[in-house]
Amino acid sequence: MRQLPHETSVPQLPPKMNGSKTPSAPPADEITKEIRKLSFDDKPSTNKDTKPQDQPSATLPLPQDFTVKYLGCRDAGGLWGIKHTRKPVDEMVAKAKEMKPGETLPFLKLTVSDKGVNISEMPQNVNKAFEGGFYNIDVISYGVQDLVYTRVFAMIVVREEAATSLKTHHPFQCHAFVCDSRHNARKLTFALAQAFQQFSKEVKGNKSVKRPKKFAIDLRSPEEIEVDLKEADSEA
Repeated sequence: MRQLPHETSVPQLPPKMNGSKTPSAPPADEITKEIRKLSFDDKPSTNKDTKPQDQPSATLPLPQDFTVKYLGCRDAGGLWGIKHTRKPVDEMVAKAKEMKPGETLPFLKLTVSDKGVNISEMPQNVNKAFEGGFYNIDVISYGVQDLVYTRVFAMIVVREEAATSLKTHHPFQCHAFVCDSRHNARKLTFALAQAFQQFSKEVKGNKSVKRPKKFAIDLRSPEEIEVDLKEADSEA
């Protein structure tokens, strides 16, 4: 698996699409339709069909803003790996598909900086059922563009209160967000990868700072992840 630890250089991403552009709020029925089509909307049928813009090739300046729809959060089984995000994402998408007419997903702005990820609501948002606020970079352990729902970005967050109360709090949470395109889901993944790298450089340059927990970003495309998983199954 090609994952990006602190020390690994970040592949580059073309500034072709503006992740900070604020779209108008889509009607509720359109949001529901988008969720129901997530499994095939932006996913190419083969690796050969992967669009060039999915392959990063230029440095992303930070911070980066993304407009997203919040699927929610679920307990995750571990710190790293798509095996710990797949089931939670499936559950959240299934729940979103059951939304009644007029119901909407929270419409949010996700800001990635070298300090972490900030989640705030867009002015057009009408659904207050979301966990907003700032997630420090050292509590985010994993990020990935989903294998099945290619417009979904998922990240695993380590709950700080769980360190002292494992009996009452599950330590790992998977948060999932629907981006407006497959490309922006990938761009979001690379933005977080770059944030990890910048934060790592700051830590190395300041010996007084406590070394943060290890974390990883899965920079493989959904198609590459799928191929690798199939190969692993065949070898088992």
